[in-house]
Amino acid sequence: MTDLRESLTLAGYYPDLVGDVLDVALGGEEVVAHLVHPETTFDRTEVRRHVTVLVLTPTRLVLAHVDDHPADSEHPSSSASATTESVPLRHMHTVALTHVVPVPERHVPGTAPTEITLALGWGAVRRVDLEPATCGDPSCEADHGYTGTVAPDDVVVRVSAEAEGTAAVTAAVDFARALSQATTATR
Repeated sequence: MTDLRESLTLAGYYPDLVGDVLDVALGGEEVVAHLVHPETTFDRTEVRRHVTVLVLTPTRLVLAHVDDHPADSEHPSSSASATTESVPLRHMHTVALTHVVPVPERHVPGTAPTEITLALGWGAVRRVDLEPATCGDPSCEADHGYTGTVAPDDVVVRVSAEAEGTAAVTAAVDFARALSQATTATR
């Protein structure tokens, strides 16, 4: 867990808190690979921080999500909430990767993409996208109901070289490779 602790410290987002909640969730199981993804969002009045940590063990994918909550009129001091989830590898349905590569005709094999989106699904959460159905006749005013798609949406992590740096994208690709290999081995 030393490399994981170093990554948590480097992320700089409550590393001791995140390390403690992960320690409980891991239950002493070996860390095979990990991905620490800190995010900062801005709105008009405040800055919010969040970290998502994905940890691969020989048998499970352990996730941690930590958010901070600023002080307000009802809560005089700031707080953080940390949630962990453990998913047996045999329950993983999908490991979807989207690689964004600029100027693809000049891509050099082995070069990291400029962005990667890692979408993992094990059936706990599904996203439903609906839209009005049509019949193809532009003058038709009949109600054709709805059409749509159902997609797994358990966790999605997007890492961009522009925002987080090339090393972060490479780390995400390495984690995705390890997770893909582990989920293939459990089938």
